[in-house]
Amino acid sequence: MTILADGITIDEKICNGKPIIRGKRITVQTVLEYLSAGETNEEILKQFPSLEPEDIIACLKFASEMMNRNYVIRTAN
Repeated sequence: MTILADGITIDEKICNGKPIIRGKRITVQTVLEYLSAGETNEEILKQFPSLEPEDIIACLKFASEMMNRNYVIRTAN
């Protein structure tokens, strides 16, 4: 298991190696998708009772950190 930031981890054996929250089977992507669909933090916490409010903040912080990187788009041959 690799710790990325604030409880966000990657474990190749859980959720196909996607970033997850504190080793749970809840991906950062899932939380971000709920937020982008307009769900409130309270609604997300109700859907996923094992999450803490800090987990949602950690997901947003992680996404922000990922956007701070440089990316190169290459065409496939």
